[in-house]
Amino acid sequence: MQLSRWTLALLSAVLAVTLTAACGKTISEAIDDTTITTRVKTALLNDPNVGGLRIDVDTFRSVVTLTGRVKSQAERDHAVTLTRRVSGVSEVKDALQIVPDAPAATAGTPPGDSAPSATAPSTTAPSTTAPSAVR
Repeated sequence: MQLSRWTLALLSAVLAVTLTAACGKTISEAIDDTTITTRVKTALLNDPNVGGLRIDVDTFRSVVTLTGRVKSQAERDHAVTLTRRVSGVSEVKDALQIVPDAPAATAGTPPGDSAPSATAPSTTAPSTTAPSAVR
């Protein structure tokens, strides 16, 4: 079945309008937001005073939202300052949480978790093995 040019153009227009309305942004805005996100993330990763791996960057219509964990207010302020300096950023929303480093004894343990106690009951099921076949 061969579609006329007008039918094809109409279907393309309907599809473009639907996709734009569904996403809430134009293709140009999506590309710009992706570029901004990449630039901000790169700036955070390249700065030794910011733990860029612990910070998530989301951009919507040039507004950047920072989420994740930082070690101090100074690190938080620096991350926000770096983000504001990136070309194309119109606003920065700071949703960073300050979580100081844990003491050395519990390093590697997520905040709120504690090391298991020696008296804690075992939660693993006993090992069972199938009886071996006798010939």
